[in-house]
Amino acid sequence: MIQIPQTMPAVAYLKSLPVDDAESLVDTTLPVPQPGPRDLLVRVEAVAVNPVDYKVRQNNDPGGEPKVLGWDAAGTVVAVGEEVTSFRVGDEVFYAGAIDRPGANSRFHAVDERLVGHKPASLSFAEAAALPLTSLTAWEGLFEHLGLHTDALKQSGTLLVTAAAGGVGAMVSQLARALTSLTVIGTASRPETAEFARRMGAAHLVDHREPLAPQVREVAPEGVDLVFGTTGTDRNLAAYADIVKPFGRIVAIDDFGPVEIGLLKSKSISFHWEFMFTRSLHQTADLAEQGRILDQVSRLVDAGILTTTATTDLGKINAEHLREAHRVLESGKAIGKITMTGF
Repeated sequence: MIQIPQTMPAVAYLKSLPVDDAESLVDTTLPVPQPGPRDLLVRVEAVAVNPVDYKVRQNNDPGGEPKVLGWDAAGTVVAVGEEVTSFRVGDEVFYAGAIDRPGANSRFHAVDERLVGHKPASLSFAEAAALPLTSLTAWEGLFEHLGLHTDALKQSGTLLVTAAAGGVGAMVSQLARALTSLTVIGTASRPETAEFARRMGAAHLVDHREPLAPQVREVAPEGVDLVFGTTGTDRNLAAYADIVKPFGRIVAIDDFGPVEIGLLKSKSISFHWEFMFTRSLHQTADLAEQGRILDQVSRLVDAGILTTTATTDLGKINAEHLREAHRVLESGKAIGKITMTGF
């Protein structure tokens, strides 16, 4: 029998502050959440940090109430809701969770079972925690929005991935290399990011600090079939209109203001959004698809087909280490994923 305390250590923020302010993230103690009917209560063993964490911290002021961030976790199930069917106490799991519920930067965390996958047995908790949000984003973008198929290795063509050394870019490249025959062109701007992007599956690299279209044309004279835009979509849209082939597709995950979408019309290029939290935020009928995707990712990892994108573990889950992780992500210089382990 696993003993569950009434309170737990957690990291939260009380108001939106710059990351260099010691109060931007603070160590605190909170009540252990009670799982709902479809929830798992997870003892969190490791977390990873994503740009969504600092974006929420910067733009969503909780008005003095502690708000817990963190949408990448791995841990052990310690209790289940009365309607849970897919997990039991003792299972090791990994997941991203839901953005409209408290995040996982706490010792215990409640999460809907339909959003959860069985942790890859071959990975540590930290290595597994690096994967959920980016794997879901990459999978949904490639196989739902760009129209690719996981069982059709004969699919050929060219895929451009921006920021290919980032968390999402690295997973997009891995999945495209493993499950399709697409040639991946990644963008990177430093020798270390280029090396990591190649290791993750990018066959060619171009520098996103320089004009994009001429560089891509050198690699793919006829242009590219697909674009997975993780950053810079607004400034690159004119380049995409140039280099994407007629009837090509673009999927984007970054945030930006109005753009000249009409640039894409003459080639009938379709534009798609990918937001990993759409299913949970709107409680769609296929909510459980995210759990199924994570289980497929887990099997691919254990088969040696995919690998973790964890690159840096900062140690214990606490406010100091999370502030450092936010600082690195805000700088735009992160490679792979930053993780933390234990309390």
